[in-house]
Amino acid sequence: MNKMNIFTTLAALTATLLLSGCAMRTAPDPGDPADVVQAKMGAPTAVYTNGAARTLEYATGPMGQYTWMAHLGPDGRLASYEQVLTSEKFATVKIDQATKDQVLRTFGRPAERSHVAMHDYEVWSYRYKEAGVWNSLMHVHFDGQGVVRQMLNGPDPMYDPRDRGFW
Repeated sequence: MNKMNIFTTLAALTATLLLSGCAMRTAPDPGDPADVVQAKMGAPTAVYTNGAARTLEYATGPMGQYTWMAHLGPDGRLASYEQVLTSEKFATVKIDQATKDQVLRTFGRPAERSHVAMHDYEVWSYRYKEAGVWNSLMHVHFDGQGVVRQMLNGPDPMYDPRDRGFW
């Protein structure tokens, strides 16, 4: 087997294993205890606490467009489970009121962080499928006190073929 065939075979095997790992995840059911949720979903990418209640974050970023939040009640059982990177969920953010902590607990970790010098804003960007179709980025701008001052969305340049030299 030449080097190119070995590389191709290894690449195909890696892709198959990655896809099968994703396919093996099973959505948890309401009422599942925390250990069953983790057995189905794997280790969370972050855990947020609110008293005795917890939220388990399952982010696919920084390149992925989906983040699932498993909300566990004070009894340690699954109260709800949702994909949070949606236009509808972003619309719930209250400009001039929401804080970094609230955004983090609602959407999980951002795909990218940047800074806008003109307003001295920190920007958290989230990849998502706008209307379930378009590859988009939602940019959440925070002032120096960590309050959301604006949100802007637009096409995700990662998926723009013009940026890849195809045109």
